[in-house]
Amino acid sequence: MEVLAFVIGVVLMVVGLAVSIALHELGHLWPAKKFGVRVGQYMIGFGPTLWSRRIGETEYGVKAIPLGGYISMAGMYPPSPALRHAQESSARTGRAGGGFFATMVQDARDANDETLEGDGDRRVFYRLPVWKRIVVMLGGPVMNLLFAMVLFAILLTGIGVQTATTTVSALSECVPATSTSECTADDPTAPAERAGIEPGDKILSVNGQPVADFAEASAIIRESQGDRLVLVVERDGVQESLTVVPATIEGTITAPDGTTTTGEVGFVGIRPTVEYVRQPIWAGPQLAVERAGAVSGIILQLPVRVWDTGVAMVTGGERDPNGPLSIVGAGRLSGEVAAADAPVLNRVAGFLELLAALNLALFVFNLIPLLPLDGGHIAVALWEGIKRMWAKVFRLPPPKPVDATKLVPLTFIVVVALIAMGGVLILADIVNPITLF
Repeated sequence: MEVLAFVIGVVLMVVGLAVSIALHELGHLWPAKKFGVRVGQYMIGFGPTLWSRRIGETEYGVKAIPLGGYISMAGMYPPSPALRHAQESSARTGRAGGGFFATMVQDARDANDETLEGDGDRRVFYRLPVWKRIVVMLGGPVMNLLFAMVLFAILLTGIGVQTATTTVSALSECVPATSTSECTADDPTAPAERAGIEPGDKILSVNGQPVADFAEASAIIRESQGDRLVLVVERDGVQESLTVVPATIEGTITAPDGTTTTGEVGFVGIRPTVEYVRQPIWAGPQLAVERAGAVSGIILQLPVRVWDTGVAMVTGGERDPNGPLSIVGAGRLSGEVAAADAPVLNRVAGFLELLAALNLALFVFNLIPLLPLDGGHIAVALWEGIKRMWAKVFRLPPPKPVDATKLVPLTFIVVVALIAMGGVLILADIVNPITLF
């Protein structure tokens, strides 16, 4: 059963990735069509086509490898010199001894020219105003951010956050020597039992201070060793006041900066009931924005983190649990969550959190201002906007559209680097994976 559950978890992650990619490309498709751009294809995945159907002028389809997707917009770049001067056979400089990169540039221009219907074609991407091009290219990443917000909203508001509540689930049998010690016959009775606290009691306040969860009640108790505390509890709908004196044990003290030390803390001997507590509707989007900031830090250090991951893989060292993952690693974690010995709701929550994190990674990663990523196309559009503004301010002739095909050599280097980093992460996720349990 565990193996089957693991496989189901992996399959769910693959399906979740496909849905995320579909939404990303839809974020490009909708504004492109809204602005009148001719879109030839909307494809989920790469490789051989498994299914496709033409609706109007656009072919919609699914390919075999669900590791990406694309839409094919007409005229991503301006016409090449070869198209504008077709009568001059010498215009095809890319194959006239120009070298490897020059050939790549010409191939990109040829592919782009095939999407054009002539010099008077107005339904092309490069003719759009700068702000519309930015909207089209931002649409994909923004869709992933919105999807992550929805997933976190379902997680936090629909399901809730596991919280140690103020309802008592059980009492400790004794006062142990430390917070991690087992009870022995010589250990004294726990203060909670002597005070008459019972399982099912809901703690309303401690020494007159209302408490909303167990963490607030515990903080007061831990700082009050040896002091008399009055606990107001609700039992069977009736409020009662109970007096308890916390014992003193050795426990862990966490400082505001997150560092921990060992010291004396108060101990009563109550164990909380853990329940899912639903959060306000805005908590999900807020968490998505906060997590996006954290993911941005990882993406900015991606080459260094991938290098560290490779070193850990070769040396057998422990990987950073907050480091980057490949889709293989995400699939393994999803399988672990599905196969975990936990309630179904816990596993569903774990999967939703993983899928939301994946979408945040897609959102941030695609904003990197390098071609072929969406951020690279946004950077090209912004550069053209700056050139146009400069010409307008100084009353210069309008500049020609930016020919991004000249950046194909840089794009090639970026793609090779991404493939290399992806390969390292995939290999590391196979031989030295990050695990949840």
